[in-house]
Amino acid sequence: MDLVWPATAWALWVATLAAAVKVAGRGRPAGAPPPAGPPPPPQAVAELLRGARAQEVFHAALFELAERGWAAVEGDRLSLSAAGPAPAGSPAAGSVPAVEESPPAPPAPYERWVLERVRERLAGAARARVVDLMPDGAELESELMPLVREHAIGLGLARRRWPSMIVPVVLAVALVVPWFATVSRAGVSWLGGIATMVSFVAGGSLLLGGRGFLLTERGRRVAADAVPPAHQQEWIFTGSGWQGGRIEPAGSGAAGRREVAGHVVRRWYDAERHRHYVALHDGRSEQAVAYAVEPGDYKDVLPGDCVRLLVRPGGEVTRVLAHERHW
Repeated sequence: MDLVWPATAWALWVATLAAAVKVAGRGRPAGAPPPAGPPPPPQAVAELLRGARAQEVFHAALFELAERGWAAVEGDRLSLSAAGPAPAGSPAAGSVPAVEESPPAPPAPYERWVLERVRERLAGAARARVVDLMPDGAELESELMPLVREHAIGLGLARRRWPSMIVPVVLAVALVVPWFATVSRAGVSWLGGIATMVSFVAGGSLLLGGRGFLLTERGRRVAADAVPPAHQQEWIFTGSGWQGGRIEPAGSGAAGRREVAGHVVRRWYDAERHRHYVALHDGRSEQAVAYAVEPGDYKDVLPGDCVRLLVRPGGEVTRVLAHERHW
């Protein structure tokens, strides 16, 4: 069986793919930041860059809107502001402003989407539990996440994998050439079956991933800078609702190994110490506790998951004893 032409066709297609990937990945700088440094990105965008799930991105956007005055959160209940946030430094009723303040910035497209979904789920009620305002996962993935990705791209924190969908479409269509060259020579043999399977998988991956995005250098710095400051206020899911709390490091006074259980509040990587951490809340305390975990366990657990950990003195996790996915 003469396989020179099929092998040549596959080699040319792979070389074309490699060249396209190389060209698409260069010559598209995100732009130089201002001399004083760019402002920190919205929390929802930062969570996206760090690989958080759509539910975590939604809650990050929701609570950031609350901090800016578009909503109010009391305990685990949220209400929307009827008139939106007041301008910074707005005077009290009856007083005369010394300096006219500019109006607050309007919400970004993804923030408007969050506000609209919350308003729909409130259905005219004054307030509702935050946990009840969550849209379903499919809606978040198909509608919210693309808007947050577009915002990240607009901030120069990410870029499209391909500058245009024309490139992955042409590459997918070009797979017909090596596929036909192989099948015409090998027929219905195992080699023809492998060529068909490879063409189907490679073509589908190109089309599905054509609108994907990659982090820029600035985006990678944001994703790595995930260490929460000391005593940072967090919105903690307790299993029955949300409450305010803080993240504290695990104490070193306990003797011997011990078991801890709760919901994962946050996870991050400390680049200076080269350690991975997860913050756990037991549902009762005023704060969450941070524990060091191995990279494999760090990838497995996500915010909102309920876990039971075996911890040695100093706060280092030695084993994940139980793991239940919440969302």
